[in-house]
Amino acid sequence: MNNNTHHERMAKMIFASVYPLYLTKVEKKGRTKEELLQVIEWLTGFDQAKLQEMIEKRVTFETFFQNAALNPNAHLITGMICGYRIEEIENPLTQKVRYLDKLVDELANGRKMEKILRSA
Repeated sequence: MNNNTHHERMAKMIFASVYPLYLTKVEKKGRTKEELLQVIEWLTGFDQAKLQEMIEKRVTFETFFQNAALNPNAHLITGMICGYRIEEIENPLTQKVRYLDKLVDELANGRKMEKILRSA
């Protein structure tokens, strides 16, 4: 796959179309919407009201992350997601989307919240 096409696709994806998939994924594993919201807020700075606004406006991931105040410890999110090593992703937006994917995965996989919400 052409990398630029991949990055372009990520940028244009609508957050509101992916959010329900995140929610289903964590709830199927016994985690809660509140925990998911906590993880998203940790990464982006968006509280529930701001997140809801982003969903209703059907913003792209590009707009979503342009409006986010990325957690200063986000760089501590490392490892593999969807066949990519997160810390080696050069496109900043794609890396941020993968940060979110990784946090959702960790939540779904039963990782403790204090481990997911990295602190230096």
